[in-house]
Amino acid sequence: MTQPHIATAGDNVVDCYREMGTMFPGGNTLNVSVFAARFGASSAYLGQIAADAAGDAISAALHDEGVDTSGLRRVPGSTAHCVIAHDAHGDRVFVSSDLGVSVFTPSSEDLARLKGFDAIHVGASSQLDAWIPAFAAETRLSYDFGTRHNAEHIRHVGRLCYLIVLSAGGLDDAAFESLLEQGEGSGATWTLVTRGTEGAVLSNGGRRRWKSRAHRADGVIDTLGAGDTFCARVLVGLLRDEDPSQFLAEAATAAAQTCTQFGAFGHGVPIASGIGASTTC
Repeated sequence: MTQPHIATAGDNVVDCYREMGTMFPGGNTLNVSVFAARFGASSAYLGQIAADAAGDAISAALHDEGVDTSGLRRVPGSTAHCVIAHDAHGDRVFVSSDLGVSVFTPSSEDLARLKGFDAIHVGASSQLDAWIPAFAAETRLSYDFGTRHNAEHIRHVGRLCYLIVLSAGGLDDAAFESLLEQGEGSGATWTLVTRGTEGAVLSNGGRRRWKSRAHRADGVIDTLGAGDTFCARVLVGLLRDEDPSQFLAEAATAAAQTCTQFGAFGHGVPIASGIGASTTC
Protein backbone atom coordinates (compact mmCIF):
# COMPACT_ATOMS: atom_id res chain seq x y z
CA MET A 1 0.00 0.00 0.00
CA THR A 2 1.37 3.42 -0.92
CA GLN A 3 -0.39 5.32 1.87
CA PRO A 4 -1.35 3.23 4.87
CA HIS A 5 -4.25 4.44 7.01
CA ILE A 6 -3.20 4.47 10.66
CA ALA A 7 -5.30 5.35 13.70
CA THR A 8 -3.84 5.98 17.14
CA ALA A 9 -5.78 6.12 20.39
CA GLY A 10 -5.19 7.09 23.98
CA ASP A 11 -2.74 9.20 25.88
CA ASN A 12 -2.16 12.83 25.13
CA VAL A 13 -0.44 15.46 27.23
CA VAL A 14 1.20 18.85 27.14
CA ASP A 15 4.82 18.53 28.24
CA CYS A 16 5.63 21.73 30.14
CA TYR A 17 9.27 22.79 30.22
CA ARG A 18 9.35 24.90 33.36
CA GLU A 19 12.60 26.78 32.72
CA MET A 20 11.47 27.71 29.20
CA GLY A 21 7.90 28.62 30.13
CA THR A 22 6.82 26.56 27.12
CA MET A 23 4.52 23.57 26.69
CA PHE A 24 4.61 21.11 23.82
CA PRO A 25 1.91 18.63 22.69
CA GLY A 26 2.91 15.03 23.32
CA GLY A 27 2.01 11.56 24.53
CA ASN A 28 3.01 8.24 22.95
CA THR A 29 0.03 7.67 20.70
CA LEU A 30 -0.40 11.32 19.80
CA ASN A 31 3.28 11.51 18.84
CA VAL A 32 2.96 8.40 16.68
CA SER A 33 -0.04 9.91 14.89
CA VAL A 34 1.99 12.99 13.97
CA PHE A 35 5.12 11.12 12.91
CA ALA A 36 3.10 8.59 10.90
CA ALA A 37 1.60 11.51 8.97
CA ARG A 38 5.06 12.97 8.41
CA PHE A 39 6.20 9.60 7.05
CA GLY A 40 3.41 9.58 4.48
CA ALA A 41 0.55 7.76 6.20
CA SER A 42 -3.03 8.93 6.41
CA SER A 43 -3.25 9.42 10.15
CA ALA A 44 -6.13 9.85 12.62
CA TYR A 45 -6.08 10.38 16.37
CA LEU A 46 -8.76 9.19 18.81
CA GLY A 47 -8.64 10.72 22.25
CA GLN A 48 -9.97 13.25 24.70
CA ILE A 49 -8.86 16.75 25.67
CA ALA A 50 -10.46 19.53 27.65
CA ALA A 51 -11.85 22.82 26.40
CA ASP A 52 -8.83 24.75 27.71
CA ALA A 53 -5.63 26.35 26.42
CA ALA A 54 -3.67 23.10 26.62
CA GLY A 55 -6.37 21.32 24.64
CA ASP A 56 -6.29 24.12 22.08
CA ALA A 57 -2.54 23.60 21.68
CA ILE A 58 -2.98 19.87 21.05
CA SER A 59 -5.86 20.32 18.63
CA ALA A 60 -4.06 23.04 16.68
CA ALA A 61 -0.85 21.00 16.39
CA LEU A 62 -2.70 17.94 15.09
CA HIS A 63 -4.55 20.09 12.56
CA ASP A 64 -1.31 21.72 11.38
CA GLU A 65 0.31 18.28 10.99
CA GLY A 66 -2.55 16.98 8.83
CA VAL A 67 -3.85 14.45 11.38
CA ASP A 68 -7.58 13.65 11.24
CA THR A 69 -9.13 14.85 14.52
CA SER A 70 -12.74 13.86 13.88
CA GLY A 71 -12.36 11.35 16.73
CA LEU A 72 -10.94 13.92 19.16
CA ARG A 73 -13.35 14.70 21.99
CA ARG A 74 -13.43 17.97 23.96
CA VAL A 75 -14.99 17.78 27.40
CA PRO A 76 -15.11 19.89 30.58
CA GLY A 77 -12.12 19.58 32.88
CA SER A 78 -8.38 19.92 32.32
CA THR A 79 -6.13 18.54 29.60
CA ALA A 80 -3.41 16.15 30.76
CA HIS A 81 -0.06 17.75 31.53
CA CYS A 82 3.41 16.89 32.74
CA VAL A 83 5.84 19.45 34.18
CA ILE A 84 9.48 18.88 33.26
CA ALA A 85 12.60 20.45 34.78
CA HIS A 86 16.31 19.72 34.45
CA ASP A 87 18.79 18.93 37.22
CA ALA A 88 22.30 20.26 37.67
CA HIS A 89 23.59 17.72 35.14
CA GLY A 90 21.03 18.71 32.53
CA ASP A 91 19.05 15.48 32.92
CA ARG A 92 15.28 15.62 32.57
CA VAL A 93 13.28 15.47 35.80
CA PHE A 94 9.50 14.95 35.90
CA VAL A 95 8.21 17.35 38.54
CA SER A 96 4.46 16.82 38.42
CA SER A 97 1.78 15.30 36.22
CA ASP A 98 -1.98 15.03 35.89
CA LEU A 99 -3.92 12.72 33.56
CA GLY A 100 -6.73 15.26 33.34
CA VAL A 101 -9.46 14.07 31.00
CA SER A 102 -7.16 12.01 28.77
CA VAL A 103 -8.58 8.62 29.84
CA PHE A 104 -11.61 7.92 27.67
CA THR A 105 -13.97 5.15 26.61
CA PRO A 106 -14.06 4.30 22.89
CA SER A 107 -17.53 4.47 21.40
CA SER A 108 -19.22 2.02 19.06
CA GLU A 109 -18.67 4.61 16.32
CA ASP A 110 -14.92 4.58 17.07
CA LEU A 111 -14.78 0.81 16.71
CA ALA A 112 -16.79 0.87 13.50
CA ARG A 113 -14.40 3.44 12.01
CA LEU A 114 -11.42 1.17 12.59
CA LYS A 115 -12.56 -1.14 9.81
CA GLY A 116 -11.33 1.55 7.41
CA PHE A 117 -7.81 1.61 8.85
CA ASP A 118 -4.83 -0.63 8.17
CA ALA A 119 -3.71 -0.49 11.81
CA ILE A 120 -4.38 1.12 15.18
CA HIS A 121 -1.60 2.04 17.58
CA VAL A 122 -2.12 2.15 21.35
CA GLY A 123 0.22 1.83 24.29
CA ALA A 124 0.54 0.79 27.90
CA SER A 125 0.11 4.44 28.90
CA SER A 126 -3.17 4.72 26.97
CA GLN A 127 -5.15 2.82 29.64
CA LEU A 128 -7.15 1.10 26.92
CA ASP A 129 -6.15 -2.51 27.60
CA ALA A 130 -9.77 -3.52 28.17
CA TRP A 131 -10.49 -2.54 24.56
CA ILE A 132 -7.55 -4.30 22.95
CA PRO A 133 -9.54 -7.39 21.83
CA ALA A 134 -12.16 -5.11 20.24
CA PHE A 135 -9.46 -3.11 18.44
CA ALA A 136 -7.72 -6.24 17.21
CA ALA A 137 -11.01 -7.61 15.90
CA GLU A 138 -11.34 -4.61 13.58
CA THR A 139 -7.80 -4.07 12.27
CA ARG A 140 -4.10 -4.75 12.88
CA LEU A 141 -2.99 -3.76 16.37
CA SER A 142 0.27 -2.03 17.24
CA TYR A 143 1.07 -1.78 20.96
CA ASP A 144 3.89 0.02 22.76
CA PHE A 145 4.80 -1.47 26.14
CA GLY A 146 7.47 1.15 26.81
CA THR A 147 9.48 0.01 29.83
CA ARG A 148 6.63 -2.07 31.28
CA HIS A 149 8.07 -5.54 30.87
CA ASN A 150 5.66 -7.75 32.79
CA ALA A 151 5.94 -11.15 31.10
CA GLU A 152 2.27 -12.05 31.54
CA HIS A 153 1.19 -8.70 30.11
CA ILE A 154 3.44 -9.19 27.07
CA ARG A 155 1.97 -12.65 26.44
CA HIS A 156 -1.62 -11.50 26.97
CA VAL A 157 -1.38 -8.52 24.63
CA GLY A 158 1.20 -9.77 22.15
CA ARG A 159 -0.93 -12.65 20.88
CA LEU A 160 -3.37 -10.09 19.45
CA CYS A 161 -0.77 -7.81 17.89
CA TYR A 162 0.68 -7.12 14.49
CA LEU A 163 3.52 -5.11 16.08
CA ILE A 164 4.69 -4.81 19.66
CA VAL A 165 7.28 -2.27 20.78
CA LEU A 166 9.47 -2.65 23.88
CA SER A 167 12.01 -0.18 25.26
CA ALA A 168 15.20 -1.81 26.54
CA GLY A 169 17.41 1.23 27.02
CA GLY A 170 19.84 0.58 29.87
CA LEU A 171 19.41 -3.21 29.89
CA ASP A 172 22.49 -5.40 29.61
CA ASP A 173 22.81 -7.86 26.73
CA ALA A 174 21.36 -10.79 28.66
CA ALA A 175 18.31 -8.85 29.84
CA PHE A 176 17.80 -7.45 26.35
CA GLU A 177 17.94 -10.93 24.79
CA SER A 178 15.45 -12.25 27.34
CA LEU A 179 13.05 -9.39 26.63
CA LEU A 180 13.35 -9.86 22.87
CA GLU A 181 12.63 -13.57 23.23
CA GLN A 182 9.54 -12.78 25.32
CA GLY A 183 8.28 -10.56 22.54
CA GLU A 184 9.06 -13.14 19.87
CA GLY A 185 7.25 -15.81 21.83
CA SER A 186 4.16 -13.73 22.52
CA GLY A 187 2.49 -14.45 19.20
CA ALA A 188 2.93 -10.94 17.79
CA THR A 189 3.68 -10.87 14.07
CA TRP A 190 6.49 -8.34 14.60
CA THR A 191 8.52 -7.40 17.68
CA LEU A 192 10.55 -4.19 17.88
CA VAL A 193 12.92 -3.68 20.81
CA THR A 194 14.70 -0.33 21.02
CA ARG A 195 17.91 0.17 22.99
CA GLY A 196 18.58 3.90 22.81
CA THR A 197 22.21 4.47 21.86
CA GLU A 198 22.61 0.72 21.31
CA GLY A 199 20.20 0.76 18.36
CA ALA A 200 17.21 -1.52 17.86
CA VAL A 201 16.20 -5.02 16.75
CA LEU A 202 13.15 -5.99 14.70
CA SER A 203 12.01 -9.63 14.62
CA ASN A 204 9.26 -11.47 12.75
CA GLY A 205 8.40 -13.95 15.45
CA GLY A 206 11.99 -15.07 15.84
CA ARG A 207 12.31 -16.38 12.30
CA ARG A 208 14.63 -13.52 11.35
CA ARG A 209 16.07 -10.51 13.11
CA TRP A 210 17.09 -7.17 11.63
CA LYS A 211 19.46 -4.94 13.61
CA SER A 212 19.71 -1.18 13.42
CA ARG A 213 22.48 1.03 14.73
CA ALA A 214 21.62 4.27 16.46
CA HIS A 215 22.19 7.31 14.27
CA ARG A 216 24.58 9.85 15.74
CA ALA A 217 22.96 13.27 16.03
CA ASP A 218 24.75 16.57 16.47
CA GLY A 219 23.24 19.05 18.87
CA VAL A 220 21.12 16.66 20.97
CA ILE A 221 19.01 18.74 23.36
CA ASP A 222 15.97 16.59 24.19
CA THR A 223 15.28 12.87 23.72
CA LEU A 224 11.53 13.16 24.31
CA GLY A 225 9.64 11.53 21.42
CA ALA A 226 12.62 9.77 19.83
CA GLY A 227 11.21 6.30 20.51
CA ASP A 228 7.80 7.31 19.16
CA THR A 229 9.47 8.59 15.99
CA PHE A 230 11.20 5.24 15.55
CA CYS A 231 7.99 3.31 16.20
CA ALA A 232 5.99 5.34 13.68
CA ARG A 233 8.54 4.85 10.89
CA VAL A 234 8.68 1.11 11.55
CA LEU A 235 4.88 0.76 11.53
CA VAL A 236 4.57 2.71 8.29
CA GLY A 237 7.37 0.66 6.74
CA LEU A 238 5.82 -2.66 7.72
CA LEU A 239 2.41 -1.68 6.36
CA ARG A 240 4.02 -0.61 3.10
CA ASP A 241 5.91 -3.94 2.95
CA GLU A 242 9.20 -2.06 2.68
CA ASP A 243 12.65 -3.55 3.22
CA PRO A 244 13.22 -3.61 7.02
CA SER A 245 16.90 -2.77 6.62
CA GLN A 246 15.94 0.43 4.81
CA PHE A 247 13.15 1.65 7.07
CA LEU A 248 15.08 0.80 10.24
CA ALA A 249 17.97 2.99 9.06
CA GLU A 250 15.52 5.77 8.22
CA ALA A 251 13.84 5.35 11.60
CA ALA A 252 17.18 5.78 13.37
CA THR A 253 17.95 8.93 11.40
CA ALA A 254 14.51 10.41 12.09
CA ALA A 255 14.72 9.56 15.82
CA ALA A 256 18.08 11.29 16.03
CA GLN A 257 16.61 14.37 14.37
CA THR A 258 13.82 14.45 16.96
CA CYS A 259 16.50 14.76 19.65
CA THR A 260 17.68 18.08 18.20
CA GLN A 261 14.54 19.99 19.18
CA PHE A 262 12.52 20.53 22.34
CA GLY A 263 9.25 18.64 22.65
CA ALA A 264 8.42 15.50 20.71
CA PHE A 265 7.50 17.28 17.48
CA GLY A 266 7.63 21.00 18.24
CA HIS A 267 4.59 23.32 18.27
CA GLY A 268 5.55 24.92 21.56
CA VAL A 269 3.32 27.60 23.10
CA PRO A 270 3.47 29.44 26.47
CA ILE A 271 2.50 27.27 29.44
CA ALA A 272 -1.17 27.74 30.23
CA SER A 273 -2.08 29.53 33.42
CA GLY A 274 -2.48 27.22 36.42
CA ILE A 275 -0.34 24.37 35.09
CA GLY A 276 2.63 23.44 37.25
CA ALA A 277 1.42 24.97 40.48
CA SER A 278 1.90 21.55 42.10
CA THR A 279 5.42 20.27 42.66
CA THR A 280 4.61 16.65 43.51
CA CYS A 281 4.07 13.78 41.10
